[in-house]
Amino acid sequence: MEAREALQELRAALRAVLARVREGEPGEGREPFEPPRFWDALGRTFKEASQEATKLSLAFSRSPLPSAENCQKLSEDVQNAILAVATAYYWLPKGQGTTLRKMVRDATTEVVEGMIQLTETILISPLESLSQEQLISTGGVWEACEQVSSLPRNNQAAVVSALAACLSVVKDALEEMENALVEGQDPYSDITEDEELGFRGNRDTYWSEADRKLLSSCMGLIKASKACLKKVLSVVKAYGKAESPEQIAQLDDLADIANEISPSVDELALSMYPPVNQLAVRLNAAKLASVLKKVLEITKTSHVCPPSEEGWVQFLIGAVDHNMDKIKNFTQGEL
Repeated sequence: MEAREALQELRAALRAVLARVREGEPGEGREPFEPPRFWDALGRTFKEASQEATKLSLAFSRSPLPSAENCQKLSEDVQNAILAVATAYYWLPKGQGTTLRKMVRDATTEVVEGMIQLTETILISPLESLSQEQLISTGGVWEACEQVSSLPRNNQAAVVSALAACLSVVKDALEEMENALVEGQDPYSDITEDEELGFRGNRDTYWSEADRKLLSSCMGLIKASKACLKKVLSVVKAYGKAESPEQIAQLDDLADIANEISPSVDELALSMYPPVNQLAVRLNAAKLASVLKKVLEITKTSHVCPPSEEGWVQFLIGAVDHNMDKIKNFTQGEL
């Protein structure tokens, strides 16, 4: 009973830390920020949290169970390790970049969530035995703690990582739509014929010729999204800097608006499946076009775009406008 009470108290304390990490804002700190010192401290705290997870898991997986005093000590050690992780995160000032800060916060959150999950797993598992669930939960904490070594070390690297993730999602969406639009292919071909209802021959599950013409321009817009992210990622890698507050803020602005591309592509892609509502397609296309043009405009006015790179920005703005004009023409009768 004492062991369970200690674990329940530990879980409550960890949940309180998690709430503070999710809701709280790091301070600017009184001392000048020293990146090597910060990353060293963060790495140490993540490693200690991993070690405490191992100790906690082992203590409740064998006989005899820890005494009341040892339970208290284990609980305090875990709490202190998790508090140290949260405290280290708070040392990262806002001025280092919101994209970087979000990634460090997400990594910190995963460690705390992992420890809560481990505590809950021990609580519901038979004590004095090591269940499969407990092994998985312990491994989950280790994995979360190992992430610290792959975190970007400045805002330029963080924005590169964020843009690469967006590009990957857009590539997947484009590939999926290209496969579905293969000439004569039924987008619902994976849905089998219903025995009671008979042949699945509803015209609403197929694209008409008019639909296909409209969707061709929509695909042009999605391809422009991929090209846009690819080029922006390239210039951020080549010219992006995180040395001045202005450079850091410009990178964050770019990441924030680029983050809107992927959900906008998804919304357009979903509206492209039959039965096609042309007005919905036009609205979703207009939203995506607007996001793409914002990304391109922000890129053009930031430090990542020297005059030698302005040509492709203008070219992609033209490609977005061209496809959007065609979509408007195809849907004129719907307004």
